[in-house]
Amino acid sequence: MSIDLAYERRGAGDPLVLLHGIGHHWRAWLPVFDRLAEAHDVIAVDLPGFGRSPMPAPGRPHDMPRIVGDLRTFFADLGLDRPHVAGNSLGGAIALELAAGGHVASATALSPAGFCTPRQLRWAVNVLRAHRYAAHLPEPVIRRMLAVEALRAVSFGMLLARPRGISAEAALADSLALRNGRAFEAVARAGLRYRFQGAPTAPVTVAWGTRDRILPYRQSALARRLLPEARHVDLWGCGHVPMHDDPELVTSVILATTGARVSDATA
Repeated sequence: MSIDLAYERRGAGDPLVLLHGIGHHWRAWLPVFDRLAEAHDVIAVDLPGFGRSPMPAPGRPHDMPRIVGDLRTFFADLGLDRPHVAGNSLGGAIALELAAGGHVASATALSPAGFCTPRQLRWAVNVLRAHRYAAHLPEPVIRRMLAVEALRAVSFGMLLARPRGISAEAALADSLALRNGRAFEAVARAGLRYRFQGAPTAPVTVAWGTRDRILPYRQSALARRLLPEARHVDLWGCGHVPMHDDPELVTSVILATTGARVSDATA
C-alpha cells in the first residue's frame, strides 16, 4: 500500500531524506537544502499530518513504529533503497529508528528526541504547545508581529539560539505550520511514552546544539552512553533547530556522515 506524503526534491547523487520535528514542515531544511543538493538527491518530507501531508487514516496509531513504517513505505514508493537520512528533534529520533532497523545507509540526528526523562519530555512538549497556542492569533496579527525583528527574536527565542537571523517570511511559515499541524496532539501524546532503545547498524552521527532550550544539551550525555559507536558532535552556539542557527556547520555534519562532498555533485 502506497502512502501520500508531500515532499520537495532537489539535486542529484545518492538519496538523502530529511525529516523535520513535531509541528514543523519540510521547509525547516531550507537553510541547508540547496547546499546538500550539490552532493545528494535530497528529499525533504512533510511527515504524516504535518505540512501538506494528510493525516493518517482514522484509527491508525501515531506512535514511532507507525511513523517508521510509513517512511519505509514512502521509500519504496520512490524507489529508494536504503537512503541516507537526517532528522531534527522528532525527525532525529525517526532517523535513529530507521538506522536501528537497517533501513538506511546512514543517519544524522540533530538534537533527537528519545534521550530524556518523561518529565523533561513533558516540559518540551508543553513549551511547543504554548508556541502552538500563540500561533492561533489571526494571521494578519502574526504577520505584523513577525515583521518586527525584536518580536521575532522573542517568538523564536526558545527554538533558535540566534532568532534574529530568521526571516519574517520563514518565521510566518513556521508559525502557521505549527498551528496547522493536525497530528500535533496525537503525536505528542504518543511520544510521551517514547525512549530510544535501538542499536543502529548503519553509520550514525548524533549532533546536539549546545544552546538547545527544548531538548537541552545535557541530554546528549545519555545519547553518548546508549550509542557509544556513533559519532557525537557538539553544535556550538546552536539551538534546537540548528539548521537556522548555523547552516554551514549542519551541512558539514550531515555530509561527513553520508561520506559525500559538495564537489561530488559536480565532479
